[in-house]
Amino acid sequence: MTTPEDQSPAPQPSAPETKDRIYRSPAGMAGGVLLLGLVGWLGLDAIIVGDGRTPWLALAALILVVPLIVAFTLRPAVFAGQDRLRVRNPFRVIVLPWGQVASLRSGYSNEVVAASGKKFQLWSIPVSLRARKKATRRESKAAAERAGGGRTGGREAGLSGLGGLTGLRSGMPRTVGPVADGPVRAETDRVMDELRELWGDREKAETAQGEVTARWAWEILGPAVAGAVVLGILLAVG
Repeated sequence: MTTPEDQSPAPQPSAPETKDRIYRSPAGMAGGVLLLGLVGWLGLDAIIVGDGRTPWLALAALILVVPLIVAFTLRPAVFAGQDRLRVRNPFRVIVLPWGQVASLRSGYSNEVVAASGKKFQLWSIPVSLRARKKATRRESKAAAERAGGGRTGGREAGLSGLGGLTGLRSGMPRTVGPVADGPVRAETDRVMDELRELWGDREKAETAQGEVTARWAWEILGPAVAGAVVLGILLAVG
């Protein structure tokens, strides 16, 4: 027999945490892997078969160069969560609550501007002027297709009976081509649009307030400085 004290309400399940959206540069990561492979092969070859001071010079050079390659290729990333934006640049990590973000700007580089006026570049979301020009050409072509929609639409509707774009006749949204997808945008510009949308949704949230923090990436700077010091001493000693 249970007492009233035993009949406590069952604990409610907590809301699942939303994972951060992670943005990296695939080209940068691919280039970093290739560079690490090349530098590692040359460095290990010099360490194994070199004579005199060569192995020590090669080791010091590896300690200096490898962290720098990692810093500029594999390390940069942007983590967009429900409450904050975390920017991991080559030598710094910046955490900005959405309430402290003043703007997300795209020019010759993509930047986040804090309410204090400080600017932080988004290294993992580089601007590609070539991709922008390509997107502009595609948008111009899509605009031309929209302008001639009456003629083109009749042609496509006629093909629907042959297994073509049946969605046009049945009233379903068109699922192919740039016309139905909205304005054509370069990939990094679409990423910035996503970040702006998330910022607009979350900037007033109570949990998205706080202070901007920034710290140096000593896990990168420490080994690089040590390698530079050792390499300088070896070269100075002669």
